Amino acid sequence: MKKSTLWILSAVAVAALLAGGARWIGQRQAAQTPQVPTAAVEPSIELAASDVFSARTQTLSLGIAVSGALKATQSAIVKARVAGELQELSVREGDRVQAGQVIARIDPTEYQARVRQAQQQADAAKAQVDIAQRQFDNNQALVNQGFISQTALLTSQASLNGAKATHAAALAALDLANKSLGDATLRSPLSGVVAQRLAQPGERVAIEARLVEVINLSELELEAALPAEDAGRVRVGMTAQLQVEGVDAPVSAKVLRINPSAQMGSRSILVYLGVKGREGLRQGQFAQGSLGTQSVQVLAVPVTSVRTDKPQPYVQVVQDGKVAHITVRTDVRSEGDQESLVAVTGVSEGAQVLSGSVGAVREGVLVKFTTPASPAAAANAISTKP
Repeated sequence: MKKSTLWILSAVAVAALLAGGARWIGQRQAAQTPQVPTAAVEPSIELAASDVFSARTQTLSLGIAVSGALKATQSAIVKARVAGELQELSVREGDRVQAGQVIARIDPTEYQARVRQAQQQADAAKAQVDIAQRQFDNNQALVNQGFISQTALLTSQASLNGAKATHAAALAALDLANKSLGDATLRSPLSGVVAQRLAQPGERVAIEARLVEVINLSELELEAALPAEDAGRVRVGMTAQLQVEGVDAPVSAKVLRINPSAQMGSRSILVYLGVKGREGLRQGQFAQGSLGTQSVQVLAVPVTSVRTDKPQPYVQVVQDGKVAHITVRTDVRSEGDQESLVAVTGVSEGAQVLSGSVGAVREGVLVKFTTPASPAAAANAISTKP
């Protein structure tokens, strides 16, 4: 029994020695094997050819873009000036009316009765004036003869004055009654076209109830909100060419007024352009165009390519296959067929500029194109209006 145990212990010891030796030999070989350095991975970005634009000299129109809805300069809402049943409303949308034309009537029965009542009260007051006048004349003769005192004369004088005041008040009430009767007939305040019919005959309307809207389309106006930097270049009298929806030919406009204050929130400046009315122009139509056109040759890039998240504006360009940031100075801008363009200085002709949709990319990032970005393809990515 002791002999077998000794053999087992000896076998275990030999196995341990063999394992330790193998481990030592392996570590020694690993230490002697030269280490291959791991190559550093450069940051990169994959772009499509459409993500790059070629900066090039182009003809830009320096016109300031304007847009908005046309609005009639003369318009009026005809409102009820007295309450009552709308007896007649003779016009509908699209009807032409003349200034002073009768367009509606409110039932005058009540107001005719008020006129008669006021007339009778005025007549009664006039009769009291006549009585007081005769009394005063008689008392004056009696005072001269010494039959009554001066105090009695003064009393009759006061009665006469009171009667005259009552008569004057009655006449004023008669005037008001006549005015109310006249207000039951409604007339158009201007010549134009009925834009809205807001009530129907038979309805009972209150004072200030809206009945009809009349607009004059001979003079229209476009209210355009401009950024402060653009509004600073606008002057009264400047002309513009507008495209109006539904109208094929361009429409001429002229700056009439410039609002002296900026709008709350947007800080934009309102500019008002006058448009002569003509066939096809309607209130509410959307119009857009360019104000003060002039063409210049400049090196241009898309407005969205100019980044402003640094103290100085810059563009991201591809140089030697990597992204570089180049500080630029911006100048005039114009509207292209696909997007707005801006003149820049600081980049060279043909520079490959990243589009704004790419976002911010750190300098030195390697650029890989999913498809080859040829200069011709990049140049064709932007265009301007002729």
